[in-house]
Amino acid sequence: MSETEVTTAPRPLLLTDGRPADRAWSLDPALKHLNHGSFGAVPLVAQERQELLRVEMERSPVVWFPALPQRIAAARVELADFLRVDAGDLALVPNASAGASVVYAALTLRPGGEIVVTDHGYGAVTMGAERLARRYGGRVRTARVPLDADADQAYEAVVAELCDATELVVVDQITSATARRFPVERIGAEARRRGVPVLVDGAHAPGLLDAPLADAAYDVWTGNLHKWGCAPRGTAALVARGPLRELLHPLIDSWAAADPFPDRFDQQGTVDATAYLAAPTSLAFIERTWGWPAARRYMDDLADYGARVIGDAVAGPTDPVDVGMPVPGMRLVRLPDGLAADRVEADALRDRVALELGVEAAFTSFDGIGYMRLSAHVYNTAADYEYFAEECVPVLGRWARENGRKRSAQ
Repeated sequence: MSETEVTTAPRPLLLTDGRPADRAWSLDPALKHLNHGSFGAVPLVAQERQELLRVEMERSPVVWFPALPQRIAAARVELADFLRVDAGDLALVPNASAGASVVYAALTLRPGGEIVVTDHGYGAVTMGAERLARRYGGRVRTARVPLDADADQAYEAVVAELCDATELVVVDQITSATARRFPVERIGAEARRRGVPVLVDGAHAPGLLDAPLADAAYDVWTGNLHKWGCAPRGTAALVARGPLRELLHPLIDSWAAADPFPDRFDQQGTVDATAYLAAPTSLAFIERTWGWPAARRYMDDLADYGARVIGDAVAGPTDPVDVGMPVPGMRLVRLPDGLAADRVEADALRDRVALELGVEAAFTSFDGIGYMRLSAHVYNTAADYEYFAEECVPVLGRWARENGRKRSAQ
């Protein structure tokens, strides 16, 4: 979170020609888009670039596909530069969950082997860990970390679950449901000291953090470029170092299966890889128009402002939700009691708000409490959050009261 709370509305960002920033996207103007963090949003320039690539692919597929691995390798160089890693350490995968699945497919657990996860972990990634444990008769051990845990407390909670049976640690760099960081560098260093590999789920990190792999002390990191980086959907990085590296293979074997990492990921049959090739266009657009540091500052200030405006509308002036290790551009606002008590209810609320109130928003649940997760991007403005506070919060209050009456009647 910003060092000082933003109490005045940040001035909207403009394009280089003076138009509002949202004109560079094709988002539906009839909706308010307050949930960039889930699925991202692709700038028009990248959409146009991807469409030109698809035209090229369809015009001459026999020329396109044999040459594709070399083009993907070239794109990897640009994406690695953005992440500040060596291109030889970076493979491209469809999303962070696919990156985690690549790691799970490479591992063989000993009988009784354990995988350590946290109760903040992304559901699909945790499910994959559970499937890996079942395959070999192992178990998943969950570190319970309070929402407001600071770096020391989070580190201690995870390390307390490590033991002689631990064969993998899976930890989020930025959590999806709770919009907070974890001290992955410290956790990774301690796990490495014990000889335990670490998988870092960095799904939200590219674009939101300046150098998400700086001081890395973990074996495999995976992060989505189609979230904060605004790349076409289905673009993520898998960065591998250490002994696990040469065990990692694409989930689908193809003609490059015998090539070294990461080259063997560059050839995947007839998969439409135009998202990979157009991804550098998105990253360059934001850098060229505002610069990533300025974009991150704006997103962070706007998220601060939005959390205060919506939080005050929900419960009156109150302290912001304490997530222990806050991140730029994302905030939690506690919902009225009776809303989003679990993931199923949170997803149902997301759908209802979109259909009935015309707002794309994210709702999450942690420890039985429902939250609205704000995730601001450059195309958002203070007016988006003011609208939600004025027009939607009263409706949420009514829905919460209705839910309370229904539960009392049961």
